[in-house]
Amino acid sequence: MVAAPVPVPVTVLEGFPVPLYGQDSLAEDQRSRLILVLTAIVGLLNQSACLELEVLQNDIDLLHPPADLEKRKHKLKRLWLTPNSFFMDVKCQGCFNITTVFSHSQTVVCENCQTVLCQPTGGRARLTEGCSFRKKGD
Repeated sequence: MVAAPVPVPVTVLEGFPVPLYGQDSLAEDQRSRLILVLTAIVGLLNQSACLELEVLQNDIDLLHPPADLEKRKHKLKRLWLTPNSFFMDVKCQGCFNITTVFSHSQTVVCENCQTVLCQPTGGRARLTEGCSFRKKGD
């Protein structure tokens, strides 16, 4: 024969049921701590229900990140893979002739006056002092 479960008396403290197991099972200080915790939880729930959704300043749109933030990332870790290299028009300081140069190119010499326009480094080419440039558009 299966014994029926004994119903546990329950009291409701501001919407939260707290089982009462008798006077000796919980000490008085434990009861007061439990009441304090439950009232704190109820207070937090009431406060969070009243608050509006707040957007932090550190939050960014992951689908449309800012261009400057994407430019600082490594070229393989960007949302859209884009190269760091580009083509540019370099104006010679002597004859003002415009030459198209790749940004990571080796030594480039002006066709007219034979002056060096850029020198190679480990990555991007270093332009000679006095040479002006502009990036080529798409």
